[in-house]
Amino acid sequence: MTNRKKLPNVLTLKQALIAAEKGGYALGSFSPRYTPMIAPILRAGQALQSPLIVQISHRELVRYGITPQEFAEEFYNCVESEAISVPVVLHLDHSKKLNTIAQAIEAGFTSVMIDASEQPLEDNIRISKEVVEYAHARGVSVEAELGMIGTTDFVETEKDEELYTDPQEAERFVRETGVDALAVSCGTAHGIYMVREPKIDYERLMAIRALTPVHLVLHGGSGVPAEMMSKAIMLPGGGVSKVNIATDLELALLEALGREERMTNSECRGLSAEQLEVGRAAVQAMVADKISHFLGSAGKMQ
Repeated sequence: MTNRKKLPNVLTLKQALIAAEKGGYALGSFSPRYTPMIAPILRAGQALQSPLIVQISHRELVRYGITPQEFAEEFYNCVESEAISVPVVLHLDHSKKLNTIAQAIEAGFTSVMIDASEQPLEDNIRISKEVVEYAHARGVSVEAELGMIGTTDFVETEKDEELYTDPQEAERFVRETGVDALAVSCGTAHGIYMVREPKIDYERLMAIRALTPVHLVLHGGSGVPAEMMSKAIMLPGGGVSKVNIATDLELALLEALGREERMTNSECRGLSAEQLEVGRAAVQAMVADKISHFLGSAGKMQ
């Protein structure tokens, strides 16, 4: 891990999700996609006294031209310079590359996700268990995925196939891998819903939780109606504790800037001070809206 001093409010994913499930809310796992947009995410959490997660995926690192070290440095610099005191997590989202996971842990990420969901169950278990052993030895939490989550946004994942998570397989997967959180496929998709309507299979979520106490993660939070998400969070016995939100933030940024095409990280960093201020305000407003009306995490600092 990086030599940076440990900040008391930067938690592992496991620590943060225990508090979220106990408090009856979900943690927003927000992907800024551009390093200048990390600050407004943290500002929104601080203003609303909401814990949150800042994340980036392997494909986003590649697409936007960022290294794990650069992302982590910006995150920690912002936590300190913005005097952020709410609990926060630095999370590596979808990664199939073990070397990327190792780089993220070395850079100071407190949580990583291994996504071997395209592999047969036996291979997914083997690969995920290997990552758990590596990360846990370094004090880092691990999220994995079982089932395949569809997509409308190929920045996140390569395929639009969907395969719902089997509760019996989930019980075995969690027991044999020791993962701290499990991303499940139950109807949502990465990106914005253009054709099909979002849906959540609540019975499937409850069946998974009936067999395993693992914290559940819902990917593809952008575009899901608030009332639908609230029900998933408040399911009896423990519902969804982490919700990934990425596309909504980027769309808010691009709309505020009057752009349609995505940028690279270096292009974003090259924006004028005025443009950055406008873009950051839009991202902060979007995160604040999700915290207040989608996740139920406002005022849940403790």
